[in-house]
Amino acid sequence: MFLGVIFLKKYINDNLDEYNDPVLYDKENEPFQQDIALILKWASRVKGTIIDLACGTGRATIPLANKGYNVIGVDLEKKMLDEAIKKSLKQNLSIDFIQQDCTQLHLNIKSHFIYSIGNSFQHFLTNHAQDKFLESVNKHLVMGGIFIFGTRFPSEDELVESSENKYWRTYEDSETKYKVEVYLKSEYDSITQLQHNETTRRFINNEGNIIKESKTELSLRYVFPKEMERLLNSSGFEIVHVYGDWNETPLTNASNEMIYICKKIAK
Repeated sequence: MFLGVIFLKKYINDNLDEYNDPVLYDKENEPFQQDIALILKWASRVKGTIIDLACGTGRATIPLANKGYNVIGVDLEKKMLDEAIKKSLKQNLSIDFIQQDCTQLHLNIKSHFIYSIGNSFQHFLTNHAQDKFLESVNKHLVMGGIFIFGTRFPSEDELVESSENKYWRTYEDSETKYKVEVYLKSEYDSITQLQHNETTRRFINNEGNIIKESKTELSLRYVFPKEMERLLNSSGFEIVHVYGDWNETPLTNASNEMIYICKKIAK
C-alpha cells in the first residue's frame, strides 16, 4: 500500500504540465458553459455546502457562488487555485479553495452534492487511483447524496492515434490578439487504456510570424461504459442517469462524452 501511495503521488505530480499556465487555461476553457448549466440544475435540488472536485481556476465554482450557493473548491495544483482565489476576490466572493489530492480527501464536511467536471476523472490513471477517488467522494457524501462527473467517451474517433502534429483548432488570444493554432499528437495504449498526448500551441502575429511555440504533455485514462457501471456500483453508487453530453442527450455510439449522475446508496 505504501508503494501504491508513492506511485499515486508520482503520476499525479508528473501529469500537471497542461495546468502550469492558469491564465491560458481560462482563455481556452472558460467559453464552455454547458456543464455549469446542468450543475446549477442539480444544485437547486439540494441543500448545504456543495463540493467542486478538481475545481481548477473556479470555472464552475465561481458561477455557483454567484448564484448564492455555498461551494468549496478542491484541487491539487496550487497555481490553478491561486488564480481561482484571485478571480473570486475580484467578485467579492467568499469561497474556500483547498489544495488537496482528490484521491485522499480529508474535508471536515459531508455534502449532499459533489461534482467534478472538465473530464477530470480521466486524470486518475490506474484502477487504484480511480478506486481511491470514488472512495473519497463516497466518504464525503451523505447517504442519498448526488455525485456528477463527466469523462470522454472512448469512441473510435477519440482513440485515433497521430504520430505527427494534427491540427486541432484555432482561437484568438484575448490579450495579445495573436492567432493561436493548436496541434495534437497522441498515442493510445490499449493495455493500460491510457492516451498520451502532446499539445503544441503556436502564437502567430498579424504578419503571420510565429512569435512563440509551447508544448505540453498529458496522459488520460479512458473507461468504457460497462466498466464504469461496475466501478461505480462497487464504490457504493447507483447510476441515476448517464448522458452523451451536458445537454442530457442520450448516450449513443456517436457520443463524445459520458456524463454520470450518481447517488450514494452504500458506504
